This record gives sequence, structure tokens and C-alpha cells, in this order.
Amino acid sequence: MIANGQIKRRSHKKLILAVDDAAIILLRITDALEEYYDVVTVNSGVRALRYLEKEKPDLILLDIRMIPKDGYETLKEIRAMEDRADIPVIMLTGMEDKKFVIEGIRLGICDYVLKPFVPDDLLERVQRALKSSEQSSSEP
Repeated sequence: MIANGQIKRRSHKKLILAVDDAAIILLRITDALEEYYDVVTVNSGVRALRYLEKEKPDLILLDIRMIPKDGYETLKEIRAMEDRADIPVIMLTGMEDKKFVIEGIRLGICDYVLKPFVPDDLLERVQRALKSSEQSSSEP
């Protein structure tokens, strides 16, 4: 629901933004998380950035390989956004190459998940990232 230019949440669940150019992955993410979280899906980094101009999710699941703007470019822009730089990000990747993980860590990801993922593993990592984020935001 949109009111006064702002997207209004429909529940009191935490909000997850899932960004992946593969519809099947977005469906699997939604299936794995929707019982516990509100899940918004977008299929590109450009759409994710547009969404983030209006809404601040509690966590972002971000695919690395997307066209035209990949996950790293998207993450750099998120980290430069006022009041969005602190959103925890879990990168999704089909690559086990350490250089990709190191680049994500350099950009401030809190975790990464290899695709294809096990739904319970994804849920556990999301829960852990949100708990860690809550703890760090409540520290003085």
C-alpha cells in the first residue's frame, strides 16, 4: 500500500528486500521466508535502488551477477545512500570463488549464501543477520 509517497507495511513483520534477476530464485526466497517476514522482490539492482528511495527494509538479499548493474555496483550505491548504509546485506552467489566473497566483505556484507540454497539455511542466516543487526544498533 502506498500513502503520501511512502510504502506502508501491511504487517509488523520485518521487511526483507530480495534482489535477483532469476524469477525462480525470487520465488524460492519468498517461499522460504514469507511465513516469518514480509518479502519484497525486485529483479534488478536498478529497481532495488528505486525501491530503497522510498522504503528501508530490515535486510537485503542481493544477487552478485545481474545485468546491467551487478550486485557489487548496487551495494556500493546502497552504502552511499543516506539512512540506508546500515542495512544488513546477504549476498547470493552461485560462485565459490573467494575473491567474490572478499569483495563483498570489503563492501560490508554480513554473510553470503551459495545458490542453490537450502531454504532452512537461508532462513537461519537471515535470522542471524537480523539478530546481529539489532544487537549492534542497540549498543551505545
